[in-house]
Amino acid sequence: MTAAASPQELAAERERLRAAYLRPPGDRPSSSARGLHHTALVSGDVERTVRFYQELLEFPLTEMIENRDYPGSTHFFFDLGHQNLLAFFDFPGLGSPPYAEVLGGLHHIAISVAPDRWEHLKRKLDDAGVAYAHHSGTSLYFTGPDGERLELIKDPLGEMYGDAVL
Repeated sequence: MTAAASPQELAAERERLRAAYLRPPGDRPSSSARGLHHTALVSGDVERTVRFYQELLEFPLTEMIENRDYPGSTHFFFDLGHQNLLAFFDFPGLGSPPYAEVLGGLHHIAISVAPDRWEHLKRKLDDAGVAYAHHSGTSLYFTGPDGERLELIKDPLGEMYGDAVL
């Protein structure tokens, strides 16, 4: 499909793919994976990133180590609950370009939080002056300190807007 395809053509292609590949829950094999160990992003400033994720979003910093692939670089991790980690690298002196949405790149990270915590974090974003888009009564979309796109979603893990996705 090309970008010039009509919405009806795109919907038909999505249905074709669904029919070809999506199996009912009882017919799906078990995943070969144990889970997502961590997602790693690039940080332009370690302290700014720690303050944003730990102080504003309340995701505890769990470890800081030297990046084995780039001497002097810091590899650091935040706890997202359920043994899920969000990690960052800084690359001092490398001159990394700003965030860009590219094919195969990051679109956004959706992080599930309980409804009461979601309301609490929404107030903290308001108090900090962080702009966000509020969608469907359950999602807040905003950018992190390096332009990374984030979503705080009230839905439990395995659900999206009240529908099971797992």
